[in-house]
Amino acid sequence: MIDHVGVTTHGIETSRRFDEAALSPLGIAMIIDVKAEENGRCHGMGYDRDSKPFFWLSNETHEVAAHSAHGTGIHIAFAAESRMAVDAFFSTTIVQGGRYDGASGVRPHYHPHYYLAFVIDPDG
Repeated sequence: MIDHVGVTTHGIETSRRFDEAALSPLGIAMIIDVKAEENGRCHGMGYDRDSKPFFWLSNETHEVAAHSAHGTGIHIAFAAESRMAVDAFFSTTIVQGGRYDGASGVRPHYHPHYYLAFVIDPDG
């Protein structure tokens, strides 16, 4: 199951204004704003109708740009049943040619018990 998706933009403020206007009639609004200083990666804005973002908009940093040069620049997060499953996903993807982009661990700036790992697929 997909937990959430995200897109990367070159102009986050322009995209934020567009997305907020477009999503408003659907009852979807920005509910979390994570600064690059908080996650060590990029500025991200999470959107939803309730309390857990399912759509993320983020700026393109030099790190993201380097990784997405050959890929789509789309972020997809899969839901996992346990931390052990996240760890297994991470190690398997690395063995299969994925690139390390953040070890398994808790990311409390998203929510208190959010355990994840970042991997970039072989295509970037």
